[in-house]
Formats: sequence, structure tokens, C-alpha cells
Amino acid sequence: MGAITCKFGGTSLADAACYRGVVDIVRSNPDRRFIVPSAPGKRKPEDKKITDLLYAWHGLLKQDLDPSQPRGIIYQRFEELARALQVDFPIQDHLDRIARDAENCAEPDFLASRGEYLSGQLLARLLGATFVDPAECILFEDDGDLDPQTYDALGKRLAGPGLFVVPGFYGALPNGRIKTFSRGGSDVTGSVVARASKSSMYENWTDVSGFLVADPRIVSNARGIAEITYKELRELAYMGANVLHDEAIFPVREPGIPINIRNTKKPDHPGTMILAEREAREPIVGIAGRKGFTMINVEKALMNKERGFGRRVLSVLEEHGISWELMPSGIDNLSVIVGDEELQKKTAAVLKSIERTCQPDKVSVTEDLALIATVGQGMSGTVGVAARLTTALANAGVNIRVIDQGSSENNIIVGVAEADLETAVRAIYGAFTA
Repeated sequence: MGAITCKFGGTSLADAACYRGVVDIVRSNPDRRFIVPSAPGKRKPEDKKITDLLYAWHGLLKQDLDPSQPRGIIYQRFEELARALQVDFPIQDHLDRIARDAENCAEPDFLASRGEYLSGQLLARLLGATFVDPAECILFEDDGDLDPQTYDALGKRLAGPGLFVVPGFYGALPNGRIKTFSRGGSDVTGSVVARASKSSMYENWTDVSGFLVADPRIVSNARGIAEITYKELRELAYMGANVLHDEAIFPVREPGIPINIRNTKKPDHPGTMILAEREAREPIVGIAGRKGFTMINVEKALMNKERGFGRRVLSVLEEHGISWELMPSGIDNLSVIVGDEELQKKTAAVLKSIERTCQPDKVSVTEDLALIATVGQGMSGTVGVAARLTTALANAGVNIRVIDQGSSENNIIVGVAEADLETAVRAIYGAFTA
């Protein structure tokens, strides 16, 4: 088959039993050669996340306060792990070195990355693997983008026989300073390692058996997804299907390396395969929804005759530092949907700017909006998908405030009142899975 890259999330490394389970998974298939660990996750709800403790450590240093409490908790967690695993692991020496280096770091990235670093060091000792520090071969450009030279530099470090452990979540800037990906970025490291090592598969091991057609908190016993394309996953991830970091797709998409989402608690379950292309057996593959949107509605007679009207509306949002999500329009009306976290308390100022810049007949706001994406590449070849969706919502008593279908015809987005989100998702799920 070829070499496999395996990323293990924090829940897969929460305690000694989890680490042993990871070792069993790795050793059960000799093709699993490139291992990307996260920081240890919570063992119980009252636990503090290792990464949160490291951010707290940095915050205390910035205030010239004593960081001994978070440092002590981190020491205890790793000391207990090493003792239970019967691994000689000099955690005190590591923490002393980290403390010295942290004194010279103005940004939190260095300390934030040490959970993955320590986890990788421990796992490498447990597996008898070669430890590869991402600070030496996962390279960021000055603007924070991944440097394409990473793939060559990392690939050289991963050449040769045996197992390699590459901690997730971080790399280094050109000046050598540690730079982290956004939270959950170990998924991205896994993709980078898979591409650099020319792996035939990227296995992402977590605490769920792949993706489900709908959120199980809304649809109990939701059906699993066996296969999904990169494009379909991007659409669902945008709307909140967060099993995988959405940026993890990009490194593997170009070489066409499949991603397999697996469950460390159920290692025999096949999980979900994420592929460049798949055979569409059903019109839809998944449904995902998210609350927290506002729709700005602009009306003006003969809008379609006025050149640059839409550009002027969007320029107002740009001036206020606001990104937009969707822009459904008619002949004499135009709506712009934005996330509440983007709009914040700028609504009144934005409306005044639109009135001054565009001189509309009327401008209004629709608040408390939820967006639901129904995704599937089978839509484009199936008659009546939109009709089934809208009929299901009508039968459930859900009013559609806005509907939008992209040119690719593999995604229909509807806007409904936030209070109707769960009812709408269940209705759509029932319409396509009954």
C-alpha cells in the first residue's frame, strides 16, 4: 500500500492506556511509519487542557507573576504518564529548559507548542522512534503562511527506515522563532507530514468514527458517511462539522492523498474516507448548520440599472473591516449575510454608511439567522433536490428566509430563524435518508 501518516488527537493521548492503544495501532500495521501526536487531552471534565495551561504560563510571565501552578500541573501529568508507561522520561529537565527559553519569548507560540513537543518526545521513547522537531523543518514565511520549502526539508528528515514522530501544531519562522498553527492545527501538521513523506494515506485518529450525515446532538443515530470529497468536506466544515481542521485538506489535495478519519476507541471501524473524487450514490452527503448570522437588506428601484451598486455596498463592509458570507439578490433588492462575530456592534454604523454611500430606498436588518448547508455532489445530476428540501421544511413549519445554491450545484444553503435550526436539520435529514 505504501507508507501511512497517522495523527493522534488529544483525546487519543489522554492517559497511559490511551498511549498504549496508540502503540498497538501503530504496531498493528508496518506501513504506519510517520506519527503526529497532539498534546495530551483531558482525562476527565475537570482536567485542564495542557495547551491552556501553557497559555496560562505565558500570561503569568507577561505579568511578572509566578507560573509555578500551571507548570506544576504539567509536570504531574507527564510524570504520571511516564511512570505508568515505564518510560525513562526526564520531564523536569525538559521543563527547566522550557522555562529558560520562555523568558525570551514575547509571543505565546513557543510555550503553546510545548504540549505537543513533550507528547512527541514521550511517544518517540515509547515507540523507539526517531523524534523530528518541526521547528527545524516545518517552515513558515514571515507573513505566517506555510513555506513550500517545508515539503523538501521535512521529506529529507523523514527519509530512511523505521518510525518517525513529528509533533503537531507548530513550526518556525525564518528567524527561528516558534510559530503555531491555529488551535486544532495538529491536523494540518499531519497533512504536511503526509505530503512531505509521500504517504499513500493520512489516517487522522480521534474520538469519533468519522463524519456523520448530521450533528448527532440534533439527529440521534445519524448515519455515518463512508466517503466524502475534499470539496464536500470544505462546505460542511464551514458550517460547523469540525471533526477535522478545515485547513488540513490543502496540503494533501494536490497530490491526492486520501484522509481516513478513524476512532482510537474503535480501531476496527473503517471510519470516513476523504477523497479527491467519489462515486455519488445519493444526492446528498451531509447536512450542517450554524447560528449567529445577520442579513442586511438593501432595496432600491432600478438597482439593476445602476452600475457599481453592489460594489459600493460591499465597499462599506470592507471599510468597517467586515467579511461577508452570502449575497443573494433580486432586480431591485440585494441582501448581504454576515457573521455576528464580524458585525459585532457595528450594525448602526454600517447601515448609516450604506444609506450615505448607496442612497437606497430602504435598508433593514434581519437578525438571529441560522444558515444550513445541504451538501452533495450528487445534487447536480438529480432532479428535484431543492423541491424535496423546501417541501420538507414547509411540512415541518419552518419558514425559509433566504435560499442560495452555488454554481457548482453541490450545495444548497438556506437561512432560517435560529429557533428553527434543529427542526430544519431534522426535517432535511428525514427527507433524504428515509
